Amino acid sequence: MSRIIVFGGHGRIALLLAPLLAARGDEVTGVIRNPDHTAEVEAGGAKALVADVEHLDVDALAEIIRGHDAVVWSAGAGGGSAERTYAVDRDAAERTMDAAQAAGVRRYVMVSWLGSTADHGVPEDDSFFAYADAKWAADEHLRGTDLEGTILAPGTLTFDEPTGRIQIDPDGRGAVARADVAAVIAEALAQPCTIGRTIRFGNGSADSAVTVADALAC
Repeated sequence: MSRIIVFGGHGRIALLLAPLLAARGDEVTGVIRNPDHTAEVEAGGAKALVADVEHLDVDALAEIIRGHDAVVWSAGAGGGSAERTYAVDRDAAERTMDAAQAAGVRRYVMVSWLGSTADHGVPEDDSFFAYADAKWAADEHLRGTDLEGTILAPGTLTFDEPTGRIQIDPDGRGAVARADVAAVIAEALAQPCTIGRTIRFGNGSADSAVTVADALAC
């Protein structure tokens, strides 16, 4: 049994992740900003913790992380202003990494995106630039820490039914069901050989995809 804290606990992926973790006996804390989301988060087997990570400093974040075995970052500003995108997707994410180190919680899984590379190619005048830039900065920050980090980089998220199968390093946009992303997070937490890796994936085709367990097997 592991104690896992999930930032962005009311996000669509996190709501699918919590039942998977709870079903195998893990204790899940879902961090949410809006207390109105408590019931929905706890219906999936997580314990809701109300905290505004956009404004908490490292010390405050360390207090809520302490006592857990792993951190999952699945939070995001969800579009809108570039300023808020940087505040959440980059700055708050980086503070949770620093807080995890301060709290002595070494395991950290970052949910990033398929195109998060130094040469992501998004023009600065594109509304998507702030997100691309923020995610790359957060990923690089994680790589520069002493945490046991895994960066999961799914392609375009869909509401399709889960397939239970993924393709590593897919071509194109790498479309993938959110439920399959949740399954990849759960499997990555259980597989120590994912530590130190950036895993880019999509659902792929029936011919190219393998089971999530096989794709992440040690």
